[in-house]
Amino acid sequence: MRIGRLAERTGVPPRLLRYYEEQGLLTPGRLPNGYRDYGEHLVGRVAQIRGLLDAGLTTSIIRQILPCLDDPCTIHVRDADPDLIAALEHQREQMDAKIACLTRNRDAISTYLDALRRHGSGDDERP
Repeated sequence: MRIGRLAERTGVPPRLLRYYEEQGLLTPGRLPNGYRDYGEHLVGRVAQIRGLLDAGLTTSIIRQILPCLDDPCTIHVRDADPDLIAALEHQREQMDAKIACLTRNRDAISTYLDALRRHGSGDDERP
């Protein structure tokens, strides 16, 4: 698919998709006319990249862990850089905290919805 279609499917502007390509995060094929050809699998890859960026990871870290997102995992570690390990551990801790917060918020919304439904059906206890 062309870049415009990928942008439409993912909600990511073409300029940003080109940036991802420059950063080594996306690798489209090329058509005989030289146009980029973005495969269907890149729709999911863009969503993964967006999620990792939203979680606070840099493009350089994302580029290093992208192979681990493949099925099967194709990561090959040459040098275990202590700074990278520390950065990833920190990012994972931040993700865990966000997940815990989202879980609490979801549970609060569920409790509130349950109360609204009870109230709407006349089952809510009132003092």
